[in-house]
Amino acid sequence: MLIAIIFGVLGMLISWRLKSKFKTYSETALQSNLSGQEIAERMLADHGIHDVRVISVEGQLTDHYNPADKTVNLSHDVYYGRNAAAAAVSAHECGHAVQHAKAYSFLQFRSAMVPMLNIANGFMPLLLMGGMMLLYSTGNSTVLAIGVALFALATLFSFVTLPVEFDASNRALAWIKTNNIVTPAEYELSKDALWWAAMTYVVAALGMLAQLLYYLNLMGGRRSDD
Repeated sequence: MLIAIIFGVLGMLISWRLKSKFKTYSETALQSNLSGQEIAERMLADHGIHDVRVISVEGQLTDHYNPADKTVNLSHDVYYGRNAAAAAVSAHECGHAVQHAKAYSFLQFRSAMVPMLNIANGFMPLLLMGGMMLLYSTGNSTVLAIGVALFALATLFSFVTLPVEFDASNRALAWIKTNNIVTPAEYELSKDALWWAAMTYVVAALGMLAQLLYYLNLMGGRRSDD
């Protein structure tokens, strides 16, 4: 369990670092003077995507692409921002829209998992907690095994997310560079911002894997004791 705690702390540190990077890069105005909204709309148009809306949403780092209603949702600072951070985030979210339009396999797989995961998340905490109590009190691991199976599904989802996020960033960076949306110096800032954003997903996935291995080891240990 200690390694899961370590990954949790590491995740918080990376999240803090990400926010710090975005704050710094938000102060670097683009020479092109394009806003996040304008960059997003231009990237979508360049890829022949005309049925996706770019809208502003509340919050900080709440940016996301919604395949259900085909919207690129940009936080206020990104939507109106004219800086390296806004360029990176807006192009990244449009990268997901491009994936959707091109039927990117990992995005399709990830989307197909969402309904199952939503159901699993409703039962998983109770099954894990109750299962561990039963395991220690009666030695019965059935309930815990069901909870661990659901947790394994969530862990798989977190790893499937990784290629989706890295691919979206690669598409974004290639486009802003090829189309001279940013200068070479601004490009490096955008690249660094997206790298730190990706690391939050990497650490989260590794943390879930560590916790999954803990549960599996716990079950295996109890069986050997019996």
